[in-house]
Amino acid sequence: MIAASELILNPDGSVYHINLKPGEVAQDIIFVGDQNRVEKITKHFDAIEFSTQKREFKTQTGIYKGKRITVISTGIGPDNIDIVMNELDALVNVDLETRTVKKELTSLNIVRIGTSGSLQADIPCDSIVMSQYGLGLDNMLRSYLIDEFSETEIEDAFIQQTNWDLRKGRPYVIEGSKILEKRLESNTIFKGFTGTAGGFYGPQGRVIRLGIQDPELNSKMDSFNYNGIKMTNLEMETGAIYGLGKLMGHNCLSLNAIIANRATGTFSEDPYKAVDELIIYTLNKLVE
Repeated sequence: MIAASELILNPDGSVYHINLKPGEVAQDIIFVGDQNRVEKITKHFDAIEFSTQKREFKTQTGIYKGKRITVISTGIGPDNIDIVMNELDALVNVDLETRTVKKELTSLNIVRIGTSGSLQADIPCDSIVMSQYGLGLDNMLRSYLIDEFSETEIEDAFIQQTNWDLRKGRPYVIEGSKILEKRLESNTIFKGFTGTAGGFYGPQGRVIRLGIQDPELNSKMDSFNYNGIKMTNLEMETGAIYGLGKLMGHNCLSLNAIIANRATGTFSEDPYKAVDELIIYTLNKLVE
């Protein structure tokens, strides 16, 4: 039996942070970071059957071309992903009345869509990157038993090529869902290796007033290459989603609209259009 202190429920029986009850989420789920992006997706739905929000966690479930889909805003960063993934899993795989794990487990399909900047000159602005791997630089996932799922050879290569300081924790590499990759791929998008940072400023090499541990880290990541696998983009959620998804048995995949290219110093002329095109692409792939 799972103690009340471990899985906290609200007085109405919903899980604590995301404020949802069993049955209020679909099997196919889209993650976004920004709560204002939820309705940019659900405005395309034929009908919305449920909507709620608590803190930055906004959820809407509805129907798009006959398929039931849920859209959830996670907020920013791996710590929020830890909350959302654990509470979603509890909704479908824990009997909240008896506080016991169900004998038959449900596997969710989770697609994150967001924006990012490309690290490679050949991945232009306004393109879409599908993350085949997530590289976690945040250390959150090391609280769990992930050795069975982590790609240790790629991790070792990254540590060696970037001279990574292990005082910051060992980076982890997790592969995305092959099932969702086949479902959402096309010859119009790029497949990549996405870095997940634990912060926006120092962890991504930005300097305002504070010095950072390795000022050359970004350029080292740009030139990383393991058997042809190169880092394509850097954000703050993908690695954590992939790791927790593997541990819990959910299919997870991350898609990013590229709105900037750091290698060429360019920025999208219309980033909102790039995001809208990614939304329509994802929705239509989910109903195929």
